Amino acid sequence: MSRVAVILSGCGVFDGSEIHEATATLLALDRADADVTIAAPAGPQMHVIDHQAGAPVEGESRDIMVESARIARGPVGNIADLAADDFDVVFLPGGFGAAKNLCTFAVAGADCDVNPSVAAFVKDMHDKGKWIAAMCIAPALVAKILGADKPVKLTIGTDGDTAAAVNATGAEHVDAAVDQVVVDTDHRIATTPAYMLAGRISEVFDGIDKLVQQVLKLC
Repeated sequence: MSRVAVILSGCGVFDGSEIHEATATLLALDRADADVTIAAPAGPQMHVIDHQAGAPVEGESRDIMVESARIARGPVGNIADLAADDFDVVFLPGGFGAAKNLCTFAVAGADCDVNPSVAAFVKDMHDKGKWIAAMCIAPALVAKILGADKPVKLTIGTDGDTAAAVNATGAEHVDAAVDQVVVDTDHRIATTPAYMLAGRISEVFDGIDKLVQQVLKLC
């Protein structure tokens, strides 16, 4: 049975984890009988977005772990407490939270900062030869953590500006269609575009299911 960490970044596409992507990941992992631990970093989100109005909510603050627990249907772990030795693979769903709360790629691009606990766990997973799987915008986070030291290959789809920012970290972006999975076997990284390209939820579920199946076969 594969031991899997799923790292969330809140709840909601504009300020946290993309709910469809997180659910697709958890469903595919459950169907594969994986042993799943859901975790998130502690601390406040970058901001809170009213998803009905599509605008920031002034004067409101929400905790990343507390919001992630909405998707997990209960308490989640603190990523600072995770040990790479306990897992075979880590999955990182997308949503703006991956680029706002796990790192600041949404506002700073290749010059972004990464949450220290997130960076430490992902780097330790890589250093110990474990697999890293990311979707949507989350591969940009992986690129920032590893790209300066390793020529990692990954995808966010086909968006030219985002791909250029990924390349600026030192990683190598690979264009991919919504139903494709880019696998860097040398560095044990697998990525798929999900909502960076998807026009419908079925495309998201199909792409992520393919990602999960391929990665678990390689673990």
